[in-house]
Amino acid sequence: MIDDFVLFVTVGFAAQLVDGAIGMAYGVSATTVLLSFGFPPATASASVHAAEVFTTGASGFAHWRFGNVDFRLFARLAVPGMIGGALGAFVLTELPGEKIRPIVSVYLLLIGAFIFWKAIRGAVALGAPPRRVAPLGLFGGFFDAIGGGGWGPIVTSTLLGRGTTPRYAIGSVSLAEFFVTSTVSVTFLATIGLELWPIIAGLIVGGVLAAPLAAYVTKKLPDRPLMLLVATVIVLLSLRQLIQTLT
Repeated sequence: MIDDFVLFVTVGFAAQLVDGAIGMAYGVSATTVLLSFGFPPATASASVHAAEVFTTGASGFAHWRFGNVDFRLFARLAVPGMIGGALGAFVLTELPGEKIRPIVSVYLLLIGAFIFWKAIRGAVALGAPPRRVAPLGLFGGFFDAIGGGGWGPIVTSTLLGRGTTPRYAIGSVSLAEFFVTSTVSVTFLATIGLELWPIIAGLIVGGVLAAPLAAYVTKKLPDRPLMLLVATVIVLLSLRQLIQTLT
């Protein structure tokens, strides 16, 4: 049991270090580990979201302290994201998420390629006012619950593709994620309950420890390298998901 706890502290730290720095990948990384241990998708997603209540809270607070949050953008994301997350949690308890994930993976692959192209070509028009934020939050929250992660890859990558300044996109999405994750966790608690508390505790400890360091990296890393890093992670994750679906 102690070995499992230490393992998931390490998993939580590594996942949050990446997630907090580029606004994505905690849920996807941690859920993938739980699925590899043979846990059902709904149980894995519920456990990861329970841990994320604490890690996203620490991450959102750290991003706020480092000045990475645009509160107007945050407010436009949080409420629709909470609604979408609750709907996605209900759907996951009734329908297999595997039928929906390939569609999301193709979408993310295209978005990642687009961000990469903009960063390489130098066609990065940063500071553009974000458009259609509410539907994006609803969509991101829904698929975050369905896939055990996806809020960051969907919402952060789309905002960057539309020209939002990277540090504000990442910081605002990270703070909004706390409210989305809390809603998803409450929904799972009311429908299927929560198990795996030693694993959840390990993910929490590792994620909370990594959150301040990750937020600091976001503040200091220049915009173009940050966009390239985001695009690379999106493409790799979406390709991995598509390969798993086809094999």
